[in-house]
Amino acid sequence: MPIEIKVPPLGESVVEATVAKWIKKKGDPVKVDEPIVELETDKVTLEVPSPTDGIIANVLVSEGSSVEVENVLAILDESNKTILEDQTLDLEQNKPQEQINLSSESNINNELSPAVRRLVEEHKLDPSSIKGSGKDGRLTKGDILSNLISKDKIQKNNISDTAIISNNNKPSPNKDDREKRVPMSKIRKIIAHRLKEAQNTAAMLTTFNEVDMTAVINLRNEFKDDFLKNHNIKLGFMSFFVKASIISLEEFPAVNAEIVDDEIIYKNYYNIGVAVGTPQGLVVPVLKDAQDKNIAQIENEIANFAFKAREGKLLPSDLNGGTFTISNGGIYGSLMSTPILNRPQSGILGMHKIQKRPIAIGDNIEIRPMMYLALSYDHRIIDGREAVSFLIRIKESIEDPRRILLNI
Repeated sequence: MPIEIKVPPLGESVVEATVAKWIKKKGDPVKVDEPIVELETDKVTLEVPSPTDGIIANVLVSEGSSVEVENVLAILDESNKTILEDQTLDLEQNKPQEQINLSSESNINNELSPAVRRLVEEHKLDPSSIKGSGKDGRLTKGDILSNLISKDKIQKNNISDTAIISNNNKPSPNKDDREKRVPMSKIRKIIAHRLKEAQNTAAMLTTFNEVDMTAVINLRNEFKDDFLKNHNIKLGFMSFFVKASIISLEEFPAVNAEIVDDEIIYKNYYNIGVAVGTPQGLVVPVLKDAQDKNIAQIENEIANFAFKAREGKLLPSDLNGGTFTISNGGIYGSLMSTPILNRPQSGILGMHKIQKRPIAIGDNIEIRPMMYLALSYDHRIIDGREAVSFLIRIKESIEDPRRILLNI
């Protein structure tokens, strides 16, 4: 019995994804819950598992294609008998803009890249007759060009981008090698669109302050070994800023609110997003109900999110429902920045590099570990006085961590 493998719900406000990688190919056997395909959104990379044991009877969407929720990605034969290729499927309601293009049954695993497909179509070649030198036997542009040269099918006036082909199928250097133009990935397009949308929608301003990290550093150094022994997790700085932010958000609820149409929604819970960098871009997993968690629980969740982000295991549910975000550009060496709002949130706190600087302490000059803080906020619902006071309250909590323990 054929089963349609569809794009699952992708999370809050996410309706589109990109097919990043096919883990299984046509004809491959799969077990229940075994991953079949990897999808990417602007927020997360997720694997689509098999709902049952069976064989991949057909793959309907190529890598790099855009898909929407409920689009059909593949057909699974749970009877372990390959479905005939001429099986009639009404794909018009489900197909994304691009579908897989297989030239022949013998070349079924040689999915053609756009550049290779263009040369194949332009010169009317049969790709199944050409031996591929790429990964898994896939055809490369060099394979096609080498084949054309051997058959005298290339003329100098239609190979401006290949010029001279060496014995190892590599183009010789030319002036065009000084620049490389590649299409923007789908995930980067979505990120760019959403960041620009945040700038265009919100009346975004940023206010700055600096915080003396001496007290937190001393506290951490004194108790980090005992903390690790008791909780099996290292004590970092982020948990202190999460707790300090919650104290400030309780006092200034507009920073934890959002605008919906002509209404302001105030939230009496604190879901704190913590920005995490990955090779694919920045993701913001959310500490749900962070007000109910202690320092150790927060550190454990942050560490778990970082691991899942590196492994590409974050789920849409990990990224949904945030009310306020903290971004730490200091881990990359940033001394100061103006973070962009994570819509529909109204505030985002930017942490930065800890750097020793001379500071006036009373009438004396001392060298202290200092950090610049930045709060970007939506001026439509947050006044400048509130924004400045919010940041000062965080500064006070970090400079005297006893305030965090006493929630004052």
